[in-house]
Amino acid sequence: MPLFGTDGVRGLANGPLTADLALHLAQATAVVLGQGRTATARRAAGKRPTAVVARDPRVSGEFLSAAVSAGLASSGVDVLDAGVLPTPAAAFLIGDIDADFGVMVSASHNPAPDNGIKIFARGGVKLPDVVEQRIEAALDGDMLQPTGAGVGRIRRFADAEDRYVVHLLGSLPHRLDGLHVVLDCAHGAAAGVSPETFRDAGARVTVIGADPDGLNINDGVGSTHLDQLARKVREVGADVGIAHDGDADRCLAVDAAGRIVDGDQIMAILAVAMKDRGRLVDDTLVATVMSNLGLHRAMAENGIRVVQTAVGDRYVLEAMNKNGYSLGGEQSGHVIMSDFATTGDGLLTGLHLVAEMARQGKSLAELASVMTVFPQVLLNVRDVDRTRVASDEVLQAEVEAVQAELGDTGRVLLRASGTEALVRVMVEAADAASAQSYADRIAAVVRERLAA
Repeated sequence: MPLFGTDGVRGLANGPLTADLALHLAQATAVVLGQGRTATARRAAGKRPTAVVARDPRVSGEFLSAAVSAGLASSGVDVLDAGVLPTPAAAFLIGDIDADFGVMVSASHNPAPDNGIKIFARGGVKLPDVVEQRIEAALDGDMLQPTGAGVGRIRRFADAEDRYVVHLLGSLPHRLDGLHVVLDCAHGAAAGVSPETFRDAGARVTVIGADPDGLNINDGVGSTHLDQLARKVREVGADVGIAHDGDADRCLAVDAAGRIVDGDQIMAILAVAMKDRGRLVDDTLVATVMSNLGLHRAMAENGIRVVQTAVGDRYVLEAMNKNGYSLGGEQSGHVIMSDFATTGDGLLTGLHLVAEMARQGKSLAELASVMTVFPQVLLNVRDVDRTRVASDEVLQAEVEAVQAELGDTGRVLLRASGTEALVRVMVEAADAASAQSYADRIAAVVRERLAA
């Protein structure tokens, strides 16, 4: 089983993901990424390569980030410890200070016992598969072992948060004055920086989920649990609610009535607004195969082309970078605005969404009406052999039969999880009952044919 999944190395902290693994993974990363042109030039000039290290507030992040920093420093890399910050902040800072690479310790929207290690290359970009494979292979090779002045130093990145906030505020097309925003920070990495930034942008802010204790990250709050946010928006009469996940690379929203506005709707709003302002490159939006059929129809009605990728923000990023597109993302709330970020940024997305409300003088419900959401059912079929999804002819025939019955009024997607022993069945249809019926029908075949 490969060490890297769809978004770095992830697992139960102190289970598969140990301090020893974190240290050796950092050393292997130093071997692969610490030998680039810039790092080599720095060494030739008597300087050491530099890496940014950050984490979310889950308790295991303390020992894992310490192990990462130790592994890097022992390999001759200077470490700037940014402390608790969102993943997109770490990515931004790598590019901002021209570091050679960086490491984020976070399991994103996963529960507190899990953790993960995400590695970014120079410029704050995610690693392609081939580089991850090189790092994994380097674990079995010789590590760098400098001594004396060649050993790296670990220093606090004192102005990391300030740099990130200034960057976010400088990206806005309009201030947020006059709008009341409820922020759900998921007891995660956004708890300190998100309320401050929204207030600096002019919004009146009410905050929930901003008391991280290391164990409560994503626990009943954040982008995967929107009920509390919806209740709070209605309770205080706010204009909009913004939800982050644990490492704040996602953004979902609720309107003034507490109705959910997902990543597809957010992308639709931003795409139309960016096209109107001449900022949507080639009038193109990049989205994954999981995006709602309603997004495709809304974009077509507004003269915007949709380029589809496999599921995962890394694949969205690859398509965007290859063609220079300025907007892309996922239904889950990973939205990438490449003019300002190299990865999904929940704070950036939320700020720009609310800025459009202010700029156009419209409610979120009015903006979201640009897209009609098709009923969508997503079922996770667990404890099955996910490796046989594509090869099982009976299962594939059932999927084709359902798609034929739906015609152009719906869509079927069958996908094996990249990290768990499960298969995801997604069906869209003109009505919720049909979507559920078709999804249940395919899921039953998955259970029968792929029983582990």
